[in-house]
Amino acid sequence: MIGSILLTLALVAGLASTIMYFLSFRGQENTLKVARISYHAMAILVIVAATLFLQAIITHQYQYKYIYEYSGSGLSLGLLISTFYAGQEGSFFLWTFFTVVIGLLLQQYASRRGDLEPRVMSVYTLAASFLLMMVSPMLKNPFAYIWAEPNFIAASNINPAILNMPFMQSFFFTDGNSGQAFIKMSSELYTTLQKSGIAINDFIVQGKGLNPLLQNFWMQIHPPILFMGFALSTVPFAFAMSALMKNEYKDWIRQAFPWVLAGSMVLGLAIMLGGYWAYGVLGWGGYWGWDPVENSSLVPWLIGVASIHTMLVQRKSLARHETDGIGEFARTNLVLCIMTYVLVLYSTFLTRSGILGDASVHAFTDPGRSVYVFLVILILSFTILGIGMMIYRWRYLSKQVEAYKNLLNRELALFTGSVALIASAVIVIVGTSAPLFKTSVETKFYNDMNLPIAILIGVLNGLSLLVKWRFTEGKEVIRKSIFSVAASFVLTALMALVGGVHGLMMIILTFSSAFALFANAEVAYKIMRGNKMALGAYVAHIGIAVFLLGVVGSSVASGQKQVELPKGEPRQAFGYTLTFKGYHPVDDGQKFGFDIEVRKGNVRKVVSPVMFFSQYNNGLMREPDIISEFSKDFYVSPVNFDDGSQQSKGSQLTLNKGEAAQFEGAKITFSGFNFPKDAMNTMMSGGDFQVGARVAVEYNGKSFQTEPLMKAVSGQKEFVPVEVKDANIRIQMEGMDASGKVNLVVTKLDGKAAAMSGPKEVLSIEASVKPFINLVWTGVLVMVLGFIVSVVRRSKESLA
Repeated sequence: MIGSILLTLALVAGLASTIMYFLSFRGQENTLKVARISYHAMAILVIVAATLFLQAIITHQYQYKYIYEYSGSGLSLGLLISTFYAGQEGSFFLWTFFTVVIGLLLQQYASRRGDLEPRVMSVYTLAASFLLMMVSPMLKNPFAYIWAEPNFIAASNINPAILNMPFMQSFFFTDGNSGQAFIKMSSELYTTLQKSGIAINDFIVQGKGLNPLLQNFWMQIHPPILFMGFALSTVPFAFAMSALMKNEYKDWIRQAFPWVLAGSMVLGLAIMLGGYWAYGVLGWGGYWGWDPVENSSLVPWLIGVASIHTMLVQRKSLARHETDGIGEFARTNLVLCIMTYVLVLYSTFLTRSGILGDASVHAFTDPGRSVYVFLVILILSFTILGIGMMIYRWRYLSKQVEAYKNLLNRELALFTGSVALIASAVIVIVGTSAPLFKTSVETKFYNDMNLPIAILIGVLNGLSLLVKWRFTEGKEVIRKSIFSVAASFVLTALMALVGGVHGLMMIILTFSSAFALFANAEVAYKIMRGNKMALGAYVAHIGIAVFLLGVVGSSVASGQKQVELPKGEPRQAFGYTLTFKGYHPVDDGQKFGFDIEVRKGNVRKVVSPVMFFSQYNNGLMREPDIISEFSKDFYVSPVNFDDGSQQSKGSQLTLNKGEAAQFEGAKITFSGFNFPKDAMNTMMSGGDFQVGARVAVEYNGKSFQTEPLMKAVSGQKEFVPVEVKDANIRIQMEGMDASGKVNLVVTKLDGKAAAMSGPKEVLSIEASVKPFINLVWTGVLVMVLGFIVSVVRRSKESLA
C-alpha cells in the first residue's frame, strides 16, 4: 500500500511541478522555487518507492503480484535484482526512475543557462508525469496485491502445512488433464487467511521465477542501459520544445547537443549489448535478426544520429552569422529531436500493446484495454504537442539561406548522410509496423533495402572529411582522397581473396566501409598533434566503419552445418575435429554441459554447450559455447541429445527458416510457421493453441508440401505428424525455440531406422564459423569511446 501511495504522491508532485514551471515561463513570480521543490519531491518519492520495491523483491514479498509472477527464491542476488524490470510494470517503473533521476541532472544543467530551466523542465516534467501515470494504481502498478484480482497459484508454491488445513478445500482446484493442483488466490481467500492469523508471506513460499532465457549476466546490464537511453531521448525533445516556446533557435542547439550525443551513445550501446547477449548466450547464432522489438529500438537511434549531423551544420552556420540567427536546417533539427522521443514512445506501444505478440519472440502480451488506450494517448499527446508547436511557429522558421556554390561541401555531405539514416529508419519502421496491417515482411526486405544505404553512409562518412565547409575544389578532394582510396582497395581485395567476402554489393560495402575507416583515421592522426578533444567524432566514425566491416565479414563469409557426434567418434566441421566426450551436471544438477573436444592441428580446446529442461516453459533450453580466435569465432550450439534409447524412433532435425536437411534421400526444407491469429498470446498465457510448420519434401524429382502440427489442449501438448508415402517418411514437429527454429523428428514409414551401428550416446550440434565477428564488438566499443569524448567536449562548449 505504501508503495502505491508514494507513486500517487509523486504523480501529484510531478503535475504540480509541470504547472509551476510553465507559470514561471509565463512570467508569474514566486513559482520557480515551488516548481523546483515539487520536482525534488517527485524525485525523492520515486527513489524511495523504487528502493522499497527492490527491498520487497530481495526479501521475497510475494504478496505483490508482480514479485510472485517474475521472482523466485532460487535466483542469485544479481538475477533477483534484475526481476525489477522483467515484466511490464517493473520495466515501466525503471524507465520512470531513470527519467526522474536524469531530470535532476537536467535541472542543474538548465539552471545555469539563463532562462532555460522553466521552459525545458516544464516539458520534461510533463513527460515524467505521463510515465508516473503508467505505474499508478490505475494502470500498471508494480505494487498491486496478488489478491486484488483472482489468480491461480500452483499448489507447489504454497506452504504445505497451510495447504492441508480444512478451510483450504474450497479454494483448491485440479486440472483434469495435467493433474496439476492450483489454489485460487482472491480477496475471499485473503480475508480467510487474515482471520486465521496467516500472513501472505507465510502462505506463498515460492514465486514463479524468472524466464530461463533471461537468467543470464546480460539481463542485469542490457535492459537498464536501454531504458536509460529511452529516458535520455526525452531531453532533446524538451530542448526542441523550449526553443519553440521562446521562439528562439540559436542557443538551444549548443545547449541540447551534448544530450543528443549522450542519448545516442547510450541507446546505441544498449542495442548492441542486446545483440551480444543474443549471440553469445541465447544460442540464436547471430546478433541481429530484424526482430520487430529489436527494430523498434533501432529506429529512434537512427533518427537521433541523423539529428547529430544536421545540428553540426546549424551550429557552424550560426557561428558564421550568415543566416539571421536561425542557422541552416533549423526546422529539420527541431523535427528530428521531436521525432526521436515520439518514436521511442511508438516503439513502446509496439512492444507493450500486444500487437507484436505473434510477430516477435520479445514482445509482451496484451496488457489490457486501459493500458492500450493510454499508450495511444501518450503517443498522440506528444506528437500533437511537438508537431502542433512546429506548425504554430512555422513562419518564423522559414528563413532563407545562402545557396551552395557547388556540391562539394561539408554541409551537403552531412545533410545527405542524415537523409540516408532517415531513409533507413523509414524502411525499418515500415517493416516493423507491418503487423498493424495484419501482414509481415521477411528479413530479406530489411537486408536488401538497407544495403545500398549502408554503402552510401560509408562513402559520405569519409567524403565529409575531405570537403570543406561551403566550397571545395574538385582537385583538392581528389588529392586528399588518394591514400584513403588506395588503402581501401587493398583492404577490400584482402577481404575478398583471403576473407571470403563475395557478391558485388557486399564488396562495394566493404570498400565504402574501408574508405570511411582510412579517411577518419588519417584525419584523426593529424589532429592528435593538436586538440585531442576534437578526436571524438573521428573515433566514433572509425568505430562505425570497423563495425560495418565486421558485419560484412561475419554475414557473408560465415557458414554453418549440423553435425551428429556419436560419443568418442571424431567428426569434421570447418577444418576442426570434433569429438563428443560425455556430459556433466552444472548449476547443482539443474543443467547439463556436453563436453566436446575441438582440435585443429596441435591445438586442443574443450567447449561445453548446455542443455536443460525448463519447468517454467515446459521446454528444452539450449546455451551455446564459443571458441573465440583473433579472426573468427567457432560457434557450437546444442540441438539434441540421444542417450541411445531414442535411436529407433528416427532422426532429430533442428532447422532455421529456409534451411534444408537430408534424410534417406529426401530433402526436407522448413519454410516457416503457420501461426493462427493470437496464437503467440495464447501460448504465453497457457491457453489452447495450434501451430503448424510448413515443410517441403523433395524426393525422386517430386515435391510435397506438408504441415505437421503442434497443439495444446487443456495444458497437454499433442503432436500431429504427416506422412509422405512416396518418400517413405513420417515427419513430426516436436517443438520450436525462441529464435524461430523448428524441431522435427523424421522416421521411415516401414519402421526401419536409418542404418546405425547399434545404440550409443549421440549429441547433435549446429557448428558455425563467424569470421571477423570480433570487429563488430570492437567497432561498437570504439564508437562509444568516440561518443564519450564528444560529450565531454560539447558539454564544455555549451557554457560558452
